[in-house]
Amino acid sequence: MQEVWKWANLTLAFVMELVALAALALWGWKTATATPIKLVLAVGAPLLAALAWGLFAAPNATFHYPLLAGVTKVVVFGGAAVGLWAVGYRAAAVVFVAILVANLLAIRLGHLTS
Repeated sequence: MQEVWKWANLTLAFVMELVALAALALWGWKTATATPIKLVLAVGAPLLAALAWGLFAAPNATFHYPLLAGVTKVVVFGGAAVGLWAVGYRAAAVVFVAILVANLLAIRLGHLTS
């Protein structure tokens, strides 16, 4: 049962990363008024977040510094939540943060690797 719990929480963590990228894309699209700028923000914000994640926060990150990993996670997840809030999806932002906190607590309290 412990293995099922571990993999369920790690899968949810990955899903939350994907949701964060989608939220950043949504923010980019809803923030701008001109279509070219919408495209740049909707593609650029998640692309930059994914690049930073791969460099600093991923399990096989290029650079292994816990402080940079933590800052990257706060910026990406926080940016996603703030982006959802800013474009009017306030309930989604609150649910996103609640699920994220619950998942992180489950991972840390279960001593799982993320």
